[in-house]
Amino acid sequence: MSKIKIGITGQSGFIGTHLYNALGLDSAKHERIPFVDHYFDNHDMLCAFVKQCDVIVHFAAVNRHSDPDKLYEINIELVNLLIDALNQENVKPHIIFSSSSQENQDNPYGKSKYEGRRLFEKWACENNASFTGLIIPNVFGPFCVPNYNSFVATFCHKLTHGEKPNIITDNEINMIYVSSLCGHILSDVNDVSKANLPIVKEKLVPHDFSRKVSEILVLCNIFKEQYFDNGIIPHLASVNEINLFNTFRSYIDIDNYFPYVLKQNIDKCGNFVETIRLRIGGQVSFSTTKSGVTRGNHYHTRKIERFVVLKGKAIVQLRKIGTEKIYEFYFDGKNHSYIDMPIWYTHNITNVGHDDLYTQFWINEWYDESNPDTFFEKV
Repeated sequence: MSKIKIGITGQSGFIGTHLYNALGLDSAKHERIPFVDHYFDNHDMLCAFVKQCDVIVHFAAVNRHSDPDKLYEINIELVNLLIDALNQENVKPHIIFSSSSQENQDNPYGKSKYEGRRLFEKWACENNASFTGLIIPNVFGPFCVPNYNSFVATFCHKLTHGEKPNIITDNEINMIYVSSLCGHILSDVNDVSKANLPIVKEKLVPHDFSRKVSEILVLCNIFKEQYFDNGIIPHLASVNEINLFNTFRSYIDIDNYFPYVLKQNIDKCGNFVETIRLRIGGQVSFSTTKSGVTRGNHYHTRKIERFVVLKGKAIVQLRKIGTEKIYEFYFDGKNHSYIDMPIWYTHNITNVGHDDLYTQFWINEWYDESNPDTFFEKV
């Protein structure tokens, strides 16, 4: 079976990056066609892009602008530029358009999403092509830009950077985790490819949960007080709370936060160190590593994991998937410190001392082990 070739406009954005990475987890089924924002400024490059794709997911859009009219114009122009390229090349990839639950609201962003969806529907009907217009609820997740289009991102960034969040309007919000949204999009991609016929539809993407803004802030404050300030893994009552917690962790300045030095209690008997305090279950394990040996070189998409160096000298390296920057942290067992692995970061630990390295690991077990979470890629 041939791979489905998928391109994502707005690939470098919040949702685009997550979808691009999610596609990479199943490279046997999907081939990613790279997209760069400046393709919209070069008609030939845009045409070359659309010719390669079986599916195009159109995320590219402006969410905020000082001039509301300009925001509307830009978003409609991006839709028209893509349609022009499709028409010129006479190609009919399945188009998936990310619209918004703001479609019915009287604001330029909502109007641009509604009109953009109608333009794609018209193109699909006239060209006997497939189109899906996704009506998406409020999206949150790791690496979203704060002070832009997610109040969760703003709360998390402020709390991890010494600021105090404010609530403007305490509405109840329908929310979806970015990985859940990617799952819905991939399901649509696979369904349409199996059907192999023109389909034009509007799809209301279901939300994961609903919470008041103030309730989300209460949770974020708990994460700050227990985890950020004291290293305690908080009680996480559901997958939704784990997703919120992993979102919170993604805004920590890991360069300056880790290694987190543990408190030592030294008396005439020796030394007692509490390596982890939990409000959630999990698995604790222990390893020895020979001098010069590296463990790891994998990343997690959901799990929370802690490394504690008990004895010996080690270097821990992290690299965010899709980037080149390598974070490097030195550990000496004499200092008894830990590091928690952010999701979507490849990580490893190397024994850089002469003696065996003793390391304790904790990882949460909320997820069904039959659902893969660990993927291998070298730092």
